[in-house]
Amino acid sequence: MKILLVEDDVRTADLVAAALADAGHVVDHAPDGLEGLRLARRAAYDVVVVDRMMPKLDGLALARRLRAATIRTPLLFLTTMSGIDDRVEGLEAGGDDYLVKPFAFAELLARIHALGRRPPLAPAETMLRVADLEVDLMSRKVRRAGTIIELQPREYQLLEFLLRNAGSLVTRKQLLEHVWEFHFEPKTNIVETHMSRLRSKVDKGFDNWLIHTVRGSGYILRDVLP
Repeated sequence: MKILLVEDDVRTADLVAAALADAGHVVDHAPDGLEGLRLARRAAYDVVVVDRMMPKLDGLALARRLRAATIRTPLLFLTTMSGIDDRVEGLEAGGDDYLVKPFAFAELLARIHALGRRPPLAPAETMLRVADLEVDLMSRKVRRAGTIIELQPREYQLLEFLLRNAGSLVTRKQLLEHVWEFHFEPKTNIVETHMSRLRSKVDKGFDNWLIHTVRGSGYILRDVLP
């Protein structure tokens, strides 16, 4: 199997990678959550093994981002956080299994093999479309009426979230939580600023605007006015 190991502790990562390689698996290692997210988006893996406490992007946030991106690869949390609430958090964030450090390599291998034997899920969605706007989730290319639109990373995340919720109201709070991972209300107009930039790239020059502001509530992406 091809396995992605997301672990910031070098010694643990070396030991786990060596044990998996000895068992005949191919292992890619990411030293932090953001690198793990990048690799998981660019390549197909059979299993992802993730620590919870990591720099840049923690394990829970990584799992949520993967599931939000319709990446359904089985995910095993490998962590020192052993409480019942910790386990529940991990599974609810999108994890498929949870193993607490310290652990026996034999058990880790058995759990990975069990995840790898699961029947494949239905093919994940790779293209999002509304009217003449489309986003290729694999290449992260955005086109409208066949013309490529260049977006900054945060603008792309905003558009992807709007497209996944096309036709439904998306609130400012939802955008702060899912795009910026803020669980509080920052006293800035960060959402409005980025949304204005996104709209200027996606809608400017077209008769039918797709991104609409619902005053006092949020935004909605659809091909006709709400």
